[in-house]
Amino acid sequence: MSDEETKTLARPAADRATVPIPPATAQPTWLGPVLIVGIVLAALNLRPAITSLSALFEETRTGLGMSGTVAGLITSVPALCFAVFGVTAPRLSRRFGPVAVVCAGMAAVAAGLLIRPFASGAAGFLAASALSLAGIALTNVLLPVIVKRYFPDRVGTMTGLYSMALAAGTSLAAAATVPLTGALGGSWRAGLLVWAALAVAAVLLWLPIARAARRADRAQAAAARSGASAAVRSDAGPRVARSRTAWALACYFGLQATGAYITMGWLPQIFRDAGVSASAAGVLLAVTMVMGVPLAFVIPGLAGRMKNQGAIAVTLGVFGLTGYLGLYFAPAAGAWAWALLLGVSNCAFPLVITMIGLRAKSPAGVVKLSAFAQSTGYLISIPGPLVIGTLYQHSGGWDLPLALMAGLLVPQIALGVLAGRDRTIEDECGMRD
Repeated sequence: MSDEETKTLARPAADRATVPIPPATAQPTWLGPVLIVGIVLAALNLRPAITSLSALFEETRTGLGMSGTVAGLITSVPALCFAVFGVTAPRLSRRFGPVAVVCAGMAAVAAGLLIRPFASGAAGFLAASALSLAGIALTNVLLPVIVKRYFPDRVGTMTGLYSMALAAGTSLAAAATVPLTGALGGSWRAGLLVWAALAVAAVLLWLPIARAARRADRAQAAAARSGASAAVRSDAGPRVARSRTAWALACYFGLQATGAYITMGWLPQIFRDAGVSASAAGVLLAVTMVMGVPLAFVIPGLAGRMKNQGAIAVTLGVFGLTGYLGLYFAPAAGAWAWALLLGVSNCAFPLVITMIGLRAKSPAGVVKLSAFAQSTGYLISIPGPLVIGTLYQHSGGWDLPLALMAGLLVPQIALGVLAGRDRTIEDECGMRD
């Protein structure tokens, strides 16, 4: 048996079943390498709009005179925008192509980040933030589609690359916003504005990528019309709501997002209430978030080589259960260990993104599955941090909230096992290749 045959047989069944649809008949040679850089740069921009604001939230709230209600609304806006605008991604992708929509999404991110530091009131600030979040929502959904379309044989590796970039952008904005604000004179407006530069850089890189992809798509369409190649319907794809795997992925996405948002919002408070200093609690949160940088690259690559990803979902869930049990019994004594364990558990995000790419055969299937899983999942995640906060307020401690947080990992593990099975949504919906 040749080396090539061995590699083919070693490839996951989902990848072997995929029949890649070439993105174009006349793709320029430079597009692939530049697209890799573009994907990394886009991923770097998917969280700074959120975590930079979190770092300066008190200063921003005071500066704009926000009420407690408005401040609470702003903290809930990201998940809501991801759910609402993510639904529009498949239709926009069919109309303009996924590359063009990601380029427009980066432009929306840059515009929102440029506008909101100059807002004079809470309403304008909220609108500008929503503009950036809309762009992030579209890019969230379509990056897995672009990976599947342009890199069909490297889904795990490419997903790991941009998941690592996403985690790096999240951690960088959380850690660097306050020092940058101090270096720029102490104004929260300057501290938020600085992240627009990263988004503008992404737009400048995606513009030539979008032009090249558009020309290549037109060449393919012209060839199809002339009979030179078989036409492929851009709106083809399964009805994902009929697929059990799609629902398992959506609910798994929702529960992992719930855990991530609860961790980002409440973990420092848990440590502080246990007697850990405020500065140390902030460092512990940073440790939890930084764990996602290397693991976000390792996990997708490992998942892409496996037929069934359920074992990874179980392992990540067990890490999370151990971390929550540690917080329950000895929050201060083992603080560093619990922060590390929860950081590993939060890497369910790159796993579920990888599974989205593996559970559909075609780019059309991936875009529908990505939109469905992420939009439904983010809707599921919205109540989590609010419920935990309410339980904390009314129970007067963390015993009940921690029990709930650990309890949510049980269905998350079960759903991860279901979503990780070696099957595709096209098979479940009775579609032929």
